[in-house]
Amino acid sequence: MSYLKILITGKTGQLGYDLYELLKDKEEVVATGREEFEITNIDSTHKFIKEYLPDIVIHCAAYTKVDDCEKNIDLAYNANAIGAGNIASVCSEINAKMVYISTDYVFDGTKDKPYNEFDTPNPLNIYGKSKLAGENIVKEILDKHYIVRTSWLYGINGNNFVKTMLRLSKYKNMLKIVNDQHGIPTFTRDLAEGLYFLIKTDAYGTYHMTNSGETTWYEFAKKIFEITNVNINVEPITTEEYNALALRPKYSVLNNYVLKLRFNYELRNWEDGLKSYIELLA
Repeated sequence: MSYLKILITGKTGQLGYDLYELLKDKEEVVATGREEFEITNIDSTHKFIKEYLPDIVIHCAAYTKVDDCEKNIDLAYNANAIGAGNIASVCSEINAKMVYISTDYVFDGTKDKPYNEFDTPNPLNIYGKSKLAGENIVKEILDKHYIVRTSWLYGINGNNFVKTMLRLSKYKNMLKIVNDQHGIPTFTRDLAEGLYFLIKTDAYGTYHMTNSGETTWYEFAKKIFEITNVNINVEPITTEEYNALALRPKYSVLNNYVLKLRFNYELRNWEDGLKSYIELLA
């Protein structure tokens, strides 16, 4: 039996961690962080990847702090675009596949129904712009690519909205949560399984990959507290009232259209994913 040789970047992130946990007993896998190589340094990137010679690189490493990206524009583009290009260039040299993890924030949120892969991106913030730049660089350099857009991630490792809500509920009686931004919470274990399915195909291109359904941050928070039996007052507010530094799309629900068309493949409903996640946290 031949194993896929897989390199995962961003090993300490939510998705990188869950991907490694899923794949470590199924394929030959190495997960990397900055101590192995720095993605923004082309020489460091090429040296490490050429020594390992993977069949595929799943590129999860990114600068994902949306508001901080507005203040650190160079860092955002360096990490999310230049770094992706460095990986794509070495993958091209060694004839490896590459997965580039992107975001729902490449869209402006003005559409009133879910975005599919054929809709035109128009990001509102630096994070979305830098991730779209990364998509375009990967497409230009490497034919064997999978661009995978996802949204509202939560996983076992690292911080996320679910953990933040549960932590705040321990010392607050009331929380104000935005109720006019619509999206899809996605459990990184479900996403990891979807990615594993995809990389075993040669169906290169752009994909949306999220749990199914849709919600708002407010309704997401209420569902978290319902599942965990936490009694707390949750008050809906508007994006304007929240007053974040970076603009967010009001509607960034992704339609996993190409996955359905090509493979009839769907991830489970976001509420079922959330229940499984909370069971793991218990």
